[in-house]
Amino acid sequence: MSDSAATKYIEIAGVGQTFKTRSGPFCALQDVSLTVAKGEFVTLIGHSGCGKSTLLNLIAGLTLPTQGHLLCANREISGPNPERAVVFQNHSLLPWLTCFENVYLGVERVFGAGNRTTGAVSENKGQLRARTDAALALVGLGAAAQKRPGEISGGMKQRVGIARALAMEPKVLLMDEPFGALDALTRAKLQDELLQIVAKTHSTVVMVTHDVDEAVLLSDRIVMLSNGPCATIGEVLRVALPRPRNRVELAESAQYLHCRKAVMDFLYTRQAHVEKAA
Repeated sequence: MSDSAATKYIEIAGVGQTFKTRSGPFCALQDVSLTVAKGEFVTLIGHSGCGKSTLLNLIAGLTLPTQGHLLCANREISGPNPERAVVFQNHSLLPWLTCFENVYLGVERVFGAGNRTTGAVSENKGQLRARTDAALALVGLGAAAQKRPGEISGGMKQRVGIARALAMEPKVLLMDEPFGALDALTRAKLQDELLQIVAKTHSTVVMVTHDVDEAVLLSDRIVMLSNGPCATIGEVLRVALPRPRNRVELAESAQYLHCRKAVMDFLYTRQAHVEKAA
């Protein structure tokens, strides 16, 4: 891959998204342009209703833009594809299946016999099981493989969701507030584990978050969206903190505090959001 292609692994060009509603057209996004390099970790942040999840869904191919275009690895994003795996805030596990079976289901869909989503050679059941075991081990859930979702904690359920996504060997990992429903300590632990996983897999990640500290800790760049309707990119902040990152050490880092202040200033001064009364 050329240097130019690597720096534009994901390309979003002049994208707009307007939805039809009972009260007429609603402009969610307008004139959004952004490139993401291969192996880069980018977070999208902004107030509720600014179109963060809408933009993530467009990258995933779950919806198509009403203006502009999106590319991944120089190919148009025209629909969902295993090369772009999504981890939602709701883990969406099937409660009657074990952790192993929930992950295996996705692995079989992508790599099993009769697979039509990739051009890869179909793998046998032993290879599919090995992929599943490796993904669960990567998120530290090897010992919980035979437990069902009702028998594990919320944080463990999210790990299963991440394992399911990683097991498909996606080129891009898309995460929509994956830790938003967790308590603070569990959230911090999973953030640290995500840093380790990304370091091992060299994944390209685009993540939606409301959490300023999470954005600064994880990101190479933070994309700040203006308030909706017709939200667009207001500012992009490069986080020039060395990796690997340690949250305890970063607590006293001048660069960390500078980045945190810059995001806070954008969100709460330049884009101050006032909730309208019902």
